[in-house]
Amino acid sequence: MGAPRVRFGTDGVRGLANDTLTPEVALAVGRAAVTLSGGRPVLIGRDTRRSGTMLEAAVAAGVCAAGADAVLLGVVPTPAVAVVSAAEDTVGVVISASHNPYGDNGLKLFAPGGRKLTDDEQSEVESVIAAALVPGGSPGPTGAEVGVVRRDDTALDRYATAVEAAIEGRRLDGLHVVVDCAHGANSVVAPQVLAALGARVEVLADAPDGVNINDGVGSTHPESLQAAVTASGADLGVAFDGDADRLLAVDERGRLVDGDQIMAMCAVDLHARGRLAGDTLVVTVMSNLGLHHALRAAGIRVLTTAVGDRYVLETMAAGGYSLGGEQSGHLVFADHATTGDGLLSAVVLCDLLRRSGRGLADLADSSMVRLPQVLRNVRVDRPLPDVAELLAGPVGEANERLGDSGRVLLRPSGTEPVVRVMVEAPTVEEADEVAVALVAAVEALVG
Repeated sequence: MGAPRVRFGTDGVRGLANDTLTPEVALAVGRAAVTLSGGRPVLIGRDTRRSGTMLEAAVAAGVCAAGADAVLLGVVPTPAVAVVSAAEDTVGVVISASHNPYGDNGLKLFAPGGRKLTDDEQSEVESVIAAALVPGGSPGPTGAEVGVVRRDDTALDRYATAVEAAIEGRRLDGLHVVVDCAHGANSVVAPQVLAALGARVEVLADAPDGVNINDGVGSTHPESLQAAVTASGADLGVAFDGDADRLLAVDERGRLVDGDQIMAMCAVDLHARGRLAGDTLVVTVMSNLGLHHALRAAGIRVLTTAVGDRYVLETMAAGGYSLGGEQSGHLVFADHATTGDGLLSAVVLCDLLRRSGRGLADLADSSMVRLPQVLRNVRVDRPLPDVAELLAGPVGEANERLGDSGRVLLRPSGTEPVVRVMVEAPTVEEADEVAVALVAAVEALVG
């Protein structure tokens, strides 16, 4: 029997640690990383999951077996790996499952320069991994030619310096911020950076123990942050996910401020200062229709991509655009970073509040009016990449019903065995009615 085929999704490979994501797979990814690096040292960073050190050791072994040095950065945010990758012009490996529970883990790669892989690079990586998973299929150097493992403890400091530089010497003095670190990779550096910039900082979920990452905290569970912001009278709260590449905020009233609203505020601000390249924002198909309406009225063009910050980044790079991201909080400020960055986004948002002299609630409310959005997940037991085409009839009927006042989207998840059904409409009730019908259509298809 042949070795299992490992396919990278929109952001690497992810699965249950030591089950679908084994040390053997991690070792193969290490070998593939050297192919991309051209033999240069490979950087390895991880989040706080218990399985992280196991997979770190396996990736490092693969790198060394392919003849390159493995440079361990330790527990660092995903964007910190990108910063060092860009500075060193070499490949970075991130060991993280982002917002998933602790039992999962993942492996994703930055190409030299801290950028996402192209389709060709992704295919090359998959081929190397497939060969490495065949016993005896990847002979390498021996003796003195194998690589060595070494540590680099400067990554957090280098990353912090890069983030602080984004606001050009301005300060956050007087701003009261509650920070939810999700017991993840931002647990040390995020509070330090915000405090160094002068903010008064209260910290939640900054004591990782290997199993509590994302457990009822962070950007996917903001309830405790919302309560803490209102209880303390803070100006805002910021929440990260486990690997710290996304940000969601909470305003002073305790209301959630999502990625669409943050992008709307930042796009208008950059546009007013002449810093929004091409007067354009790049978003995915999941962004709320209200964002499109608001930015059109502000004279800002909105370009739409498939779901995944990889596609946002590709479109931004092709057009030389400076701002893009996802509703989920993956925000890309291309003048300062090569990938989504939760802490950078938080610092930019805080700087905007300080410069405007306005509260987050006021800024968010004036930035856009969100259409009610209903999202349903339908579990499936087989891939359905063409689900929208297979259900073109029901989708067409839904779009005809909603007209210009709403929209529907059916798509397979890139990380879970589910089909996502999203409906926007003038009212929650109408969105829910349309969603129920589309969920039934998906269930009938897979049943």
